[in-house]
Amino acid sequence: MIRKLDTREKVGARLLVMGVCPGTMLRVVRNAPLKDPMEVEIDGCFISLRRSEARFVEVDPG
Repeated sequence: MIRKLDTREKVGARLLVMGVCPGTMLRVVRNAPLKDPMEVEIDGCFISLRRSEARFVEVDPG
């Protein structure tokens, strides 16, 4: 589950518009061979995130 999203920069604000928001379930589906980007599922939608973008998202493990 997404715990926190840093929206102080444009990347975080863009993620919020895409549905990446606190309280939403997030699941890593797969990583690219060099682990960048990664595919994640959020509320049934699949998006690719670079590691540089994912650093704006804080999650609860589980």
